[in-house]
Amino acid sequence: MAKDSYTHFANTGFGRRITKALGLPQPAKLRRYSPSGPLIEGPVVLLGATEASDLIAEHLLGWDLDVRRHVGPKEKVAAVVAVFDSAHTPAELSETVLELGGLLKQLKPSARVITVFRNPAHTEDPAARAARKGIEGLTRSLAHEMRAGGTANGLILHEDLATAAPSVAGALRFLLSGRSAFVSGQFITVDSVNGALPEDWTAPLSGQVAVVTGAARGIGAAIARTLYRDGAQVILVDIPPAGEQLAAVANEVAGTALQVDITEDEAGQKILTHAEQHYGRLDIVVHNAGITRDKLLANMDPGRWNSVIAVNIESQLRMNRAFLDSELFSRTEGTVGPRIVSLASTSGIAGNRGQTNYAASKAGVIGMVSAASAQLAARHGTINAVAPGFIETEMTAKMPVATREVARRLNSLSQGGRPEDVAETIAYLVSPAAAGTSGLTLRVCGQNLVGA
Repeated sequence: MAKDSYTHFANTGFGRRITKALGLPQPAKLRRYSPSGPLIEGPVVLLGATEASDLIAEHLLGWDLDVRRHVGPKEKVAAVVAVFDSAHTPAELSETVLELGGLLKQLKPSARVITVFRNPAHTEDPAARAARKGIEGLTRSLAHEMRAGGTANGLILHEDLATAAPSVAGALRFLLSGRSAFVSGQFITVDSVNGALPEDWTAPLSGQVAVVTGAARGIGAAIARTLYRDGAQVILVDIPPAGEQLAAVANEVAGTALQVDITEDEAGQKILTHAEQHYGRLDIVVHNAGITRDKLLANMDPGRWNSVIAVNIESQLRMNRAFLDSELFSRTEGTVGPRIVSLASTSGIAGNRGQTNYAASKAGVIGMVSAASAQLAARHGTINAVAPGFIETEMTAKMPVATREVARRLNSLSQGGRPEDVAETIAYLVSPAAAGTSGLTLRVCGQNLVGA
């Protein structure tokens, strides 16, 4: 993984002065999650005097946060939660928006702004839908204006969902925490009351069994480590040639390794058999394995096209059918059932030159997740996707220096993400506290300027 020397320089006293004087990007050191650290340090200001905001206040106070309705003009603020659930016209946004604007200069480094509103698709009233879409626009724009590692994201609620629902609390906590360090300008939808809050927020996956494909290195290994840290028992899957590295990571997380080519017809069944023999259950599937075989479409050959489609999407479709046909995976416990997360990519959203095969496969993942949410809902389960942007990995370290440096700065946080940023988002989405969210593709890209 290549070192980001510029970000290190920009966070020294001399570097900060030079980059600011020259009008260069000023990437901040991001606040990332630590199990032993506080959720967030400093006052959390709650805007919007509605019943929904009162219930959100109960969540925040339950975490021993310093919750305020107002702060003094010189107080530093760690986060602002702006609740717009009662806005029925664009004009009704004004008071809360301007109050939010007045707090922005008081935000601490790595501050969080979260907007909360009802789903625009759930109303046929033109004025109400205009107001709700307006909140989307202002949230995306505000994310571009945040400074010093701060982020702005939205929480979109089902029309009839009370903000007391567990998954509302789960989403709020994720967005406030260091887990969401590289998530900005994005929206989490919560559509159901499904979910359960953990007794211990440092081990939200306690008692769960997870499988991670492509787990021998990079993002896959980071996912395995993060799920293990959060209390899960982990099955690590990769191809036989990666067996030595796979075993090393499996030993590190006290997990078990399974060498299998996921394009095999029986790959899903082999994973189920392994899970049953070693753990007697399977709760979580993370489809991380993927390949690139880049070539301009004019020069694309069947081998490059077919291999990428086979690994990146066809294997997932086939394995999911096997998993959902199995009682080992499809059982439900209370309001929480099986959970699947697939790795998509910003290339599947915006496209990328020379990656028609890769973009097709990753856009296919997004389509699969959206369509399969109904199948999982019947089991109180969820399926979601995570779309990373530029992440510092062994692969990006091999890029030409100039290309890599430009790619790092093409987002609102002006730096590349880390594999653990992707892993933290996946760990949130597979947690019981996120069981009210399904069919979502959540970007982990620092609000990359490509593809919205």
